[in-house]
Parts: sequence; C-alpha cells; structure tokens
Amino acid sequence: MIRTLIVDDSAFMRMAIRSMLASSSDIKIVGDACNGKEAVEKAKALHPDIIIMDVNMPVMDGLTAVKTIMGTDPVPIIMFSTLTTEGSKEALEALHLGAIDFVTKSESHHDVNKVESELIDKIRNIHRSNPNILRLLNMRRFKGEIVRGNWKCSGDFGILIGSSTGGPSSLEQIIPRLPGDLPAAVFIVQHMPEGNFCRQMAERLNFLSEIEVKEAKNNEKVKIGVVYLAPGGYHMQVKRALDVIRVKLVKGQPIHAVMPAIDVTAESMLNVYGKNIVASILTGMGIDGAHGLKMIKKAGGSTIACSEDTCVIFGMPKAAIENGAIDIVKPIFEIPEEIVSRLEVKCNGK
Repeated sequence: MIRTLIVDDSAFMRMAIRSMLASSSDIKIVGDACNGKEAVEKAKALHPDIIIMDVNMPVMDGLTAVKTIMGTDPVPIIMFSTLTTEGSKEALEALHLGAIDFVTKSESHHDVNKVESELIDKIRNIHRSNPNILRLLNMRRFKGEIVRGNWKCSGDFGILIGSSTGGPSSLEQIIPRLPGDLPAAVFIVQHMPEGNFCRQMAERLNFLSEIEVKEAKNNEKVKIGVVYLAPGGYHMQVKRALDVIRVKLVKGQPIHAVMPAIDVTAESMLNVYGKNIVASILTGMGIDGAHGLKMIKKAGGSTIACSEDTCVIFGMPKAAIENGAIDIVKPIFEIPEEIVSRLEVKCNGK
C-alpha cells in the first residue's frame, strides 16, 4: 500500500486528487493539508510514502515546505502545479530543493484523464523504484571544481547525456563542471513534457556553468563548447548537410513512452560523429538509452552509467548496464572527470 499525503490550498483540488486516486487499490490517502506548514506537521506525524505538493499556498508555500521536509524527514515529493513560465521556475526550484518529480495541473477538463493516469503512474513507479532521496540531497551538497582538459583535436566530437526522473538535480552535478573550452558539442536529453520547463532549466544551468547552455532550436547550427538541451515534447536529432551540423527537432511519436527520447538522439549522433562520442546515462525509470548507448559502444564510442549508490533512480542506468551498453560505471561526482578524460583520449588519438 502506497501511503500518500495530499497538499493543496484548494479544497476542490484536494477532492479532485482524492477522486483521481480512488480507483487505485494500492494507493491509500493517509491525510491532506491545506498549506505548507500543515504539510510539514502531517509529514512528520503520518510518515507518508509519497507527498503530492502544490506550489502556491498561504501560510507556507510549497517550496518552503519541500525544503523543510527534505531537511528533516526526507520523503519522495511530487509537485502538482501549472507549468506556465512562472510555474516552470517554481517547479525547477522545487526539484533543486529535493522534490523528485512533478505533474502538470490540467487547465482544461479534457486533460483530466491524462493527468490522472500520469499521477498514478508516477506514484507507483517512484514508490517501486525506492528513490535514493538522502543520496540525492547529499550529492547536491558536493561542489566540485571545473574539470580541465588538454585538447589537441581534429574532427567533430559529440557528448550525449541522458536522464529522466531525478535528472535536473543530477545535471547540476555534471554540467557546471564542464570547461568552457570543451572541444565538443553536448546534447542533453531530459525526459520532459512540452512547455517552458526545459528553457528555464537551460537558463539555470547556463547561469551555474562556464560552458554555454541553451535550449536547442530547430535547424540551428551546432557549435563546439555549447550544451544543447532538447525541448520538452520534441525528439532532438543531429544532422550533417553540406558539411554543416545542425539540430533537428521532430514532433514525432513517443519512443519508450517518452519524447524526447535518448535513443533517437543517440542514433542520429552516430550518423554524424561515429566513434567520436562520449555518452552518459544518469537517472530515471524505464529503458530509454539502453539501445542507443549500446549502438554507440559498438561503433567505438565511450559510454558511462551513473552508479546505483549515487543515482536517484537506477532504472535507466541499470537497463543500459544489463544490455551490455556501458563501458564504465562511475559515481555521479566522478562523471565530469570521466567525460573529459575519455574526450581527451579520443581527441588526442591515444
């Protein structure tokens, strides 16, 4: 039984969430709260398995409540909020503070069934995955230096980083440690629905980093020393034409039930960069990336997976490891060194 606490200042929304979860025999509502202060108190008293948390509430908002709960009695928290421009900033900050995922509140009655299905799936999958909440918090406290490399490059090189649930905080352990003179283009595939979230995440990572980080745009020319983050709801491909490499964004069908998908980007990168790829998979549920990284490894590229003991959710790295797609498994705080080291080897022809 998944013991769940609902937190929302709207009595109507609390009842709506109860109604959404009522058909699930494995989910039990152990209580609800109308503000963050009450959420903190009930989290301590009821010890729920998962908390569904609103952002904007009186007395104490959701962000303060997340920070407080994660600092005292850590528990998986799913934010339940709109993803307007401002909502994206708040959702991103919530993930930075320790919330594990979010679900977008529907702004129309037509999307209620979709939201219900997404919320139930995430509650079940997160509970089943036994997320490393404490490890996530400990990893966020680690502030490593930028990893410098000695580059003597000839040719085009690409770096692929794939992540899902737990990804935004994990990416903050990787991207700010990459140097601004990196002689490769970096492509990040973070599973995310369409909206403003990825642009906000790119802006945050850009602020934290020496290397330039941006949300990818369709048909833009790829430059070395730039990190391209796939926008939510679009597959990101890399294409070469007339000796110019460009980003292609495709509104296609979900792969492994996700869009963007790591496998789509991986396959397109192989056609452009061949063996000159370093790929890493960080955290998340499911199998996306296992096939793509295996293809990269088979072509002579380098592949890295985050270790279970420093991974928020080990599903995707585990699937890649079991698929024979991974060269080396590293703690998340060693992955930047591994990326730079393996790129050095490829660039310098060692």
